[in-house]
Amino acid sequence: MSATKTGIAHLPLHYGRVPPWLFDRMVKLAREITIVIVTEFGSEEMLRRLSHPYWFQALGCILGYDWHSSGVTTTLCGALKEGIKGLERELGLFIAGGKGRTSRQTPSEIEVWGEKVSLNPAPLVYASRMSAKVDSSAVQDGYQLYHHTFLFTPSGSWTVIQQGMNEVTRYARRYHWLGEAVSSFVNEPHSAILSEAKGQALNLVASESDPARTTIADIATQQKPHDILADLKRLKTLNLPSHHPIGVHDLHPDSLSKILLSTYERQPHGFEELLGLSGVGPKTIRALSLISELVYGVAPSYRDPARYSFAHGGKDGIPYPVDRKTYDQSIELLRKAIHKTKLGIREKTETLNRLHRLVR
Repeated sequence: MSATKTGIAHLPLHYGRVPPWLFDRMVKLAREITIVIVTEFGSEEMLRRLSHPYWFQALGCILGYDWHSSGVTTTLCGALKEGIKGLERELGLFIAGGKGRTSRQTPSEIEVWGEKVSLNPAPLVYASRMSAKVDSSAVQDGYQLYHHTFLFTPSGSWTVIQQGMNEVTRYARRYHWLGEAVSSFVNEPHSAILSEAKGQALNLVASESDPARTTIADIATQQKPHDILADLKRLKTLNLPSHHPIGVHDLHPDSLSKILLSTYERQPHGFEELLGLSGVGPKTIRALSLISELVYGVAPSYRDPARYSFAHGGKDGIPYPVDRKTYDQSIELLRKAIHKTKLGIREKTETLNRLHRLVR
């Protein structure tokens, strides 16, 4: 299974619901834009576009949603899912998951569609589960996932759009994945990151974390659970260096004994398989990471995967000059899609006016 994470976006955490009158219109316009893009360029291109953090944000703006609100993620994904309902086979595009409880229905929704279109759902279910595992356990950046949308085609191509929240900073972080180009879920899956600022994070998918990933897997499979717990209890008495963004104050060795025994008995092959095991979550990974560093001297990366602030750069060259080619392609594709929609004259005019403001 190949995958690449295409980006992360930071957004202010906004509460509340989108007005029904707006959501109904978002559904209508999202459906028409999707039909045009799929007809013109194919369903795989729709996945690529949605996996681009800026293009996704721009589409939300075109649909009339707040440009800087965390709600654009959940609302836009919901509008797309509702908009193509009944057209999935014709478009060759399927959408599973969503916000909160709906996100937990993602595997079953993938399986239902897989049966209908004679597509083996197992690799897609695995991709859905592992992308969530990576962004919640392998990258511990302070954001708790609460939204997970999985989009795929009959050929098995897929995109993930998921979002986490940090109630302390009152920001949300959006993670984009595209199922192509990279062969590993646990080694540098990012190719573009949209973020307001960098922070501290336990980043076990960084390339420099490769020795730590190997050591963590070895600890979980070769060291007896009793010995791991003894090391962890010993670590809780240490004064850890101040640069560590993770600590041991919320790690309780006795509560980890059951899952450590399970990992020891199941003998996973490598870090990715360990991460994919049921029950292995952030605290288990954090505990094994601390032991890897402080007992065996093999440190993971603490580099936040956020690389730059805006997907197309900034006008002053900060964090880098505007990527004009990609920027223009995004605008032109949206412009072309809107022109070909079957909206009423008034709604089409309002939408084009929003696009012109965005261009300026």
